[in-house]
Amino acid sequence: MEKQGVYLGPRLRRLRRDLGLTQADMAADLEISPSYIALMERNQRPVTAETLLRLARAYKIDFNEFANDAGPDLASRLQTVVRDPILADIDFGSLEITDVAHSFPGFAEAMLRLHAAYKEEQFAIADYRQGALEDGIAGDPVAAVRNFLSARRNCFPLLDAVSEKLSAKITEAGGLVAYLKAQHGLRVRRMPSDIMTGSLRRLDWHRKDLLLDETLDVASQNFQLAQQLAYLEFEQDIQMAVDEAKFENDNSRRLAHRSLAAYCAAAIIMPYAAFARAVESRRYDIDILSRQFGTSFEQTAHRMTTLQKPGQERIPFFFIRVDAAGNVSKRLNSGTFPFARHGGGCPLWSVHQVFTTPRRIVTQWLELPDGQRFFSIARTVTSGGGGFNLATVERAVALVCEAQYAERLVYSRNHQQANSPTPIGIACRLCHRMACTSRSEPPIGRQILADTFRRPEAPFGFSDS
Repeated sequence: MEKQGVYLGPRLRRLRRDLGLTQADMAADLEISPSYIALMERNQRPVTAETLLRLARAYKIDFNEFANDAGPDLASRLQTVVRDPILADIDFGSLEITDVAHSFPGFAEAMLRLHAAYKEEQFAIADYRQGALEDGIAGDPVAAVRNFLSARRNCFPLLDAVSEKLSAKITEAGGLVAYLKAQHGLRVRRMPSDIMTGSLRRLDWHRKDLLLDETLDVASQNFQLAQQLAYLEFEQDIQMAVDEAKFENDNSRRLAHRSLAAYCAAAIIMPYAAFARAVESRRYDIDILSRQFGTSFEQTAHRMTTLQKPGQERIPFFFIRVDAAGNVSKRLNSGTFPFARHGGGCPLWSVHQVFTTPRRIVTQWLELPDGQRFFSIARTVTSGGGGFNLATVERAVALVCEAQYAERLVYSRNHQQANSPTPIGIACRLCHRMACTSRSEPPIGRQILADTFRRPEAPFGFSDS
């Protein structure tokens, strides 16, 4: 009877090649025949416990680690790949996936690389279809700056550090207005909109006045004062951060410069250490945090996306702001969210529905086609106005985190939809759900079916392969 063992052919072959040995060399070291080595490498014979012991003695390896090489991580990554909707009509058993990961790690790695390349190609095609690549990404300053912020997880520790120090000085001086007067000789004045002529903030160096539109609420006034201070005191720090990106045009550089000045403003008003402690103690309750720091709902939610300072990380969030027509005016990402580039267009996401319930927080569990789950908080925010008959702009903002973090949020308490999440897509062209009645476009790479004899409920009938 043949001795029991495990099939480790690909790993045995890789070990032999890593050691620079021929099959004959390894056979001599293990005192077995070269033909048996060949059979084991082709998984036609198992690697017995005795052979593992000989491997451990001959090559000083941990045979437990060797036997478990590739392990659960590779199997887990493969499970994610096979959940892709494009493979939905193929039945993969969990044992099959585990067997492939353990017995054929090279093939499994090749599958992962091909799938990654396929997803990137899908995103690139979607970029092109949406016009983002017509003049090249570098030619689109908004896209270029979003990529710049996303690559750094919307976190700039050096800017946080200098802003935190300045915040302490402002507190000692008695506030933003007092600090501007004492350190820069600037007097803060609130002026009527007709005098401001379309400006929310204007620095008049000649008269040493910092003018603010009187229609701004307190949170907006403080933000404008803090942003002006960032321009006055952190110009070199901001410029160094912008220069790192090596933008290809002035529009991108200017937009990035403004974004980082706004980042500093938020960091001055909501210093990193104090804000990071507060979000945990308040369970990320945005309204309570807004009252504590004197900020708006949007300012507070935006600041939550920046808390990824090494060693002091908090929940990584995705943030989006859209108008009633679905136009995205802000998209920030501090995690690794798949909809960071194109997300926001799915009408099933509540961020598009909260306009019917103004200023009310709506929570929602979400599930992407590949099975990833997220928790969403959405609410409308208003800008403008500030006086009778003045125009306002209504937008919706949403914060999204991965499902694993949801229990740390006050909003997930007693949520009823955890076991029945809303199925959404990144964008219609990247979503392969066949039965979605809210679809506006067919998915990339699918054949549209004629409806001569059958008209499906979904707007498009398309092939399932």
